[in-house]
Amino acid sequence: MNNTQTDFFDPRYPDSHYLRQAAQKRMPRFAFDYLEGGCIDEVGLSRNRQQIEQIQLRSELLKPFDKSDLSCELFGHRYDLPFGIAPVGLQGLMWPKAPEILAKAAAQMNIPYVLSTVSSSSLERIAEVSEGKAWFQLYNPTGDEIRQDLLQRIHSVRIPVLVVTVDVPTFGYRIKDIRNGLSMPPKMSLSNILQMLARPNWLYHTMLAGEPQMQTLKPYMPKGMPVDQLAAFMNNTVMGRVDIEGLKPIRDSWKGPLLIKGLVSETDVQHAIALGADGVVLSNHGARQLDAGESPVQTMQQIAQKYGDKIKILMDSGLRSGSNVACALAKGADFTFLGRTFVYGAGALGDRGGVHTINMLKKQLEQTMSQLRCPNVKALPEYLVK
Repeated sequence: MNNTQTDFFDPRYPDSHYLRQAAQKRMPRFAFDYLEGGCIDEVGLSRNRQQIEQIQLRSELLKPFDKSDLSCELFGHRYDLPFGIAPVGLQGLMWPKAPEILAKAAAQMNIPYVLSTVSSSSLERIAEVSEGKAWFQLYNPTGDEIRQDLLQRIHSVRIPVLVVTVDVPTFGYRIKDIRNGLSMPPKMSLSNILQMLARPNWLYHTMLAGEPQMQTLKPYMPKGMPVDQLAAFMNNTVMGRVDIEGLKPIRDSWKGPLLIKGLVSETDVQHAIALGADGVVLSNHGARQLDAGESPVQTMQQIAQKYGDKIKILMDSGLRSGSNVACALAKGADFTFLGRTFVYGAGALGDRGGVHTINMLKKQLEQTMSQLRCPNVKALPEYLVK
């Protein structure tokens, strides 16, 4: 990819709102509902946004200033930007080959992309297109054999960082998904067929890419398993224990950086430190699991101040812009991730969506930090309005 392509920015979509509008027009409703949905009453979705929007930053306009350094060191690697692409399940359902689109863009622009266990692309394929730079998000399997096989596969393709998600002890009760009869591959109900026919661009690219399936988990699925048994398979196979005892075998087997994702409470961070984790991702799963749960940015500052010298603290959930990224970093996060915004980008712009979204967020973050007169991302807490 040449410089012109990595500089790609479409002015029709200057923020997440416009990307979302375009993506909604190009995705079948059941796919867009899955991306957007929160748990039960979806109050948590609003709470995540409100908590972030209440953060204020203070400029220091008369101090000497040249320019802002947006780079960030994490686990021995210096990334060009302090944000990455969060794991999102079933990405290929929302836009064909979305995991490959986003993983390629992340590798080219030197930010981390995290592949979900329940992605529509295999970990081997994403390791290939990302040139070994992608991270992997793991749901702890219920059985030792599958766990060890997955870890061996991850190790063999040299994935550098493992992210274990612990905030899905139960399936999220998401109303729209239940009504849509969501499954992977899509259930061929009359309503879903009509929705697909109403999105010919999505349908055409899906036909070219092939029916979306959980490619990483496919080797462990019974051949010819009916679609309506997928939930039972997931529950019985890849939704194992995520308490300390359940996580110890992963820590013992995995020698690289290990992150525990889905924590919000101080107590859980203490447990992660005791486990020997290298980092935590403060997250409430984008408000998809516990509607009454607190926003991770709400507890960020206290946790960062107490444990920031003992463990890396990363964050996702509710971030939509470069300004949001700056606010999370100002609260004490070492690094941030965005999920929905990047899938909007792939849905809106297809193959160019990943690069556009990275550049969009970069421009927003650059403007924010330049306005603050902040020299680098580590200095952002100094600009937080207490």
